[in-house]
Amino acid sequence: MTRLYKQLRIHQIFGANTGVGKTVFSAALSRASILANKNVYYLKPVSTGAPDEADDLHMMRYCNHSAFESHCIFRYTEPLSPHLAVQKDAKVFLTSLDYLVLILKEIISDEKLAKAVDNFITKRAGGTTRPSVMYIETAGGVNSPAISGNSQADVYRQLLLPIVLIGDSRLGGISSTISAYESLLLRGYQIDAISMFSDEYYQNHLYLQNYFAEQEIPLFYIPPPPTLLGNIESDRKATDSYYSPIDKCKSTVGIPSLETWLDKVHEKRFKKLDSMAERTLQHVWWPFVQHGMVKDKTEVTVIDSARGDFFSVYDGSKDGHESLLDSKFDGSASWWTQTLGHGNRALTMAAAQAAGRYGHVMFPQATHLPALQLAETLVQGPGKGWASRVFFSDNGSTGMEVALKMAFRAFAKRNGWKKNVGPELGVLGLKGSYHGDTIGAMNACQEGVYTCEWHNAKGYWLDAPTVGVQQGNVNVTLSPSLHSTSGISSIKFESISAAYDVNSRLDSPLAGVYREFIQNTLQQLYKRHTPKLAALVLEPLVMGAGGMIFVDPLFQRILIDCVRSEEHGECVENRWKGLPVIFDEVFVGLYRLGFETCSTNLGVFPDISVYAKMLTGGTVPMAVTLTNDSIYQAFMGDTKTEALLHGHSYTAHAIGCQVAIESLRQMRIISKTEPYTTAQQQWTESQEGSVVHSNSPWSFWSPEFVRKLSLKPSVDEVMTLGYHSGSAQSALGFLKNITIENDDTAPFGVHYRTLGNVAYFMCSLNSRPETLRSLETVLLQQAHYWMRSIHSVSDASIALLSIFKGGEIVSE
Repeated sequence: MTRLYKQLRIHQIFGANTGVGKTVFSAALSRASILANKNVYYLKPVSTGAPDEADDLHMMRYCNHSAFESHCIFRYTEPLSPHLAVQKDAKVFLTSLDYLVLILKEIISDEKLAKAVDNFITKRAGGTTRPSVMYIETAGGVNSPAISGNSQADVYRQLLLPIVLIGDSRLGGISSTISAYESLLLRGYQIDAISMFSDEYYQNHLYLQNYFAEQEIPLFYIPPPPTLLGNIESDRKATDSYYSPIDKCKSTVGIPSLETWLDKVHEKRFKKLDSMAERTLQHVWWPFVQHGMVKDKTEVTVIDSARGDFFSVYDGSKDGHESLLDSKFDGSASWWTQTLGHGNRALTMAAAQAAGRYGHVMFPQATHLPALQLAETLVQGPGKGWASRVFFSDNGSTGMEVALKMAFRAFAKRNGWKKNVGPELGVLGLKGSYHGDTIGAMNACQEGVYTCEWHNAKGYWLDAPTVGVQQGNVNVTLSPSLHSTSGISSIKFESISAAYDVNSRLDSPLAGVYREFIQNTLQQLYKRHTPKLAALVLEPLVMGAGGMIFVDPLFQRILIDCVRSEEHGECVENRWKGLPVIFDEVFVGLYRLGFETCSTNLGVFPDISVYAKMLTGGTVPMAVTLTNDSIYQAFMGDTKTEALLHGHSYTAHAIGCQVAIESLRQMRIISKTEPYTTAQQQWTESQEGSVVHSNSPWSFWSPEFVRKLSLKPSVDEVMTLGYHSGSAQSALGFLKNITIENDDTAPFGVHYRTLGNVAYFMCSLNSRPETLRSLETVLLQQAHYWMRSIHSVSDASIALLSIFKGGEIVSE
């Protein structure tokens, strides 16, 4: 909901503390803007205290002009912090039902407060006919509570307006001003200027002028206002006399210079945003983009900022009455990394704390607390019951390279082969799998759109059955190879829960079909001389980049059981059996599908697993490879060459480790609270005729939405788990012609990517249900349009919904 207008410059006034003169500077700036022949709007979103002493009345009195407007949205009579004032006011009027209702309506959420301010902005912007400015003054200090009790720096982050910070000229003001500045900076605010009163005794303004000059932020100062004596008439005359010379001050550090500076910064911001697309086309090589298909700069998405589930996207083609920044739902969770939303304060603070304490430190034969704590957390989290060791790396592809090295060494050592001696080793996997773009990870997949000229596929890949909702029915569709051997094309289930109840399906006829097919295939593969299958590599439940393929979990479970029944050399209890099993949970792990680990649903543990993406909530890159002690022991020896000689300079990056610890902590909290449990409950209630258990699948996307979408003629199949939902069809694109708006959400568009003929949408663990319900409504209404249109394509957050439509693959 960030706004940017050509004709309307907006600045928010924050104070380093209470009583630093925010209203005086708002008035001085407003008067300077009036003298510069501009319309001026002043807004005090929340006011507390006696109405006749309110800041908006001070503004009306001393900025009295036809070009000036002064407003307050929420007013409370108690001279307290807003979160207390609203409670006191409610208590005062408890005897009157009418007043009680009125006052209780003022106890509003952060979202509604921000939306009320946003509505004020958009209405004034629509009526501007000449250059205008708006000053929005906060209450108290930067981190003073808003009505909800949350820090107003966090509440107004939804608007992310440029800031004028009013410094503190009093004793201790240097510290409070710098602290306020850092608080704003950590939340992503743009601080355009510092302004404050001068004080010849403390001289805070001179110290801070030098301090902020190093940050390339100018500081403007004026003399303090006169001391008021309590006589209304004389005090008003004194105040008038105070403002008059400030209006005319020609000093480079005075208010007229500040007003001019803010205009320059505003214009500079437009020029920067206007130039970004062209500069990007000249210097950047994008991933997964055919540059030859990008016609001009209008096809470049310029992201000015991001918060929660939304991008703030720049569109410079609009006129002066429209905001040049549009809110776009990040429909792919920024390549599946977003866990707790963009700009999450807790993750930012974790990163800042570790950066300040460590930066980065060497890790071989060393340790630091973030790495140790993260390793322990993972072993007792997704690794509980099987893992004993954690190896750190920087991204999912690298984490998979490590996993393959671990598995191959363990397999080779069990067979008595020395390093680089023995047959060529390969993997067993599924068609459509994808494990990253590094050469080793690519070689563990079939030839496909992601592989390069140096690709050398090493292994064999089975064609797996899939789960999906077709015309309102939950079906398991068998692959052509399974269909040809069994004569079965598909099987209908009563519900998604029934399809994912692996334990109850282990003795079903279909399980027998799978088991026979897999065993026969393995027998044929074991007769081949090369490559020697040395590991089973799976993306559990969903194969992401291959097209959001929801694999029948029963097939994967039986495949794991089968490869573990084929013994290769020595095998003792608590050691890996048959082939080492690798779970690539880079995409699907850590609650992406509603489970902390896919082992929960499959009912079996891997020998090695890899996590990334959601691990750090999209804040910094990091990956981990977990393994059991049996695999770890394969690298033990008397020489360094027997060790796992793999790593990179940023192994166990302290910042990444600290962020991951906080991210995992937040995930555990959210998994036990609303609206998480409500979403689980609605899916439990929808599973008619099914046995619902604690590990039953569920989704943040509503059951009725999934059913209705599957009935659309333009949709072949829909499937959802957890926070992810995907859909497939002949072509999908940017929903740039659709605006979603209702009483609970600010207007927003949708930004998402396609995978061939598959459209997928994700949300964060803490996405607002109102946002998803709004998106569901529009997707249902516009299904025909968005399944047919093709423009630029992009990404989302964490609820997995996949929608499929048969046909030729048109675009990535």
